[in-house]
Amino acid sequence: MYTIKTKVISCRLRVFCLLLALSACTTINAQSKSGSSGAPDWIRDPYKKYDERSNVAAVGVGNSRQAAEKDALGKLVAIFGQSIQVDEKISTSYREAVQSGAAASWSENTAIDNSIATSAGMDSLVGAEIGETWFDGKTNYYAAAVLNKTKALQTYSNLIKVNQAMIDSLVNNMPAADKSSLDGFARYQFAALIADITFSYGNLLSSIGAPSFAQGLKKGDDYRIEAQNIAKTIPVGITVKNDKAGRIQGAFAKAFAGSGFRSGGTNSRYVLTVDITTSPVELANQKNKFTRIEVTADLTDTSLNTVLFPFNFNSREGHTSQSEADNRAYAAAERKINEEYADLLNEYLSQLVPKKK
Repeated sequence: MYTIKTKVISCRLRVFCLLLALSACTTINAQSKSGSSGAPDWIRDPYKKYDERSNVAAVGVGNSRQAAEKDALGKLVAIFGQSIQVDEKISTSYREAVQSGAAASWSENTAIDNSIATSAGMDSLVGAEIGETWFDGKTNYYAAAVLNKTKALQTYSNLIKVNQAMIDSLVNNMPAADKSSLDGFARYQFAALIADITFSYGNLLSSIGAPSFAQGLKKGDDYRIEAQNIAKTIPVGITVKNDKAGRIQGAFAKAFAGSGFRSGGTNSRYVLTVDITTSPVELANQKNKFTRIEVTADLTDTSLNTVLFPFNFNSREGHTSQSEADNRAYAAAERKINEEYADLLNEYLSQLVPKKK
């Protein structure tokens, strides 16, 4: 009786061990397919899931699904390297032009919309999608970002076509009389902005095996050089009331020269009108004399009778004599113009967006 029971127990034990072995084999086989941690194969290599001939893919990770998706999209962009990156200031200006409708006014194609603005700086890719996602059950989320090459070819080749048409409209459909004007200057500056964006689109298509779409694309600097050539033909008249030894006029002339414009001349379309006023200031319990100086400088388009770029400031300087306080006030004004005006003028010029007539 005891022998029979022993045999039964031994038999059951062998069956139990066999079941454990089968279970272990099943687990090992499952892990070999999805990775040692149970993660799906695409986390290690996204092309296990997405055909590399048809797609560009990247995997991101984060402490939330949203963070993982953002990381995946960023890594997808990084695959293309610096060749598709655009200076942040340029991409911001382009987005603003699209969102304000300024870019659309130069296009005959309704494709000028948020998709163009979204891809402007190539910090994201039009047509990119989030595919598979996975949570490891602990702390990390994973996501795959995928760009279909066929879709990208269709999307970006169309954007290139639209942008090239805008550039053509800007620089080639301009009356000769308008070229030597700030409007002509702005046209080429804006064309340079669009060209920078378009060139990045061409580089992306080259990266996915369609280099023909990048052929013939000009860089933005090609148009900036022409914009500077236009600036050299534009004289800016400078008139200053109550100047002292030409110090203020000289400071403004230097700023315009630094931006590529000529100063002086008669009957200029563009005139900088500067008005300076000084007045003594008495301060209680002060032995020194003080002078308050106020400077107002308006860059005007005389043909439109419009102030394009206003600039004004005031300051106070002191000394033991009123005449020396005056000298110090003019010196401080000259210094402020030298330090600030050129940068502010260039910022204004860089933001000029031509209006289609």
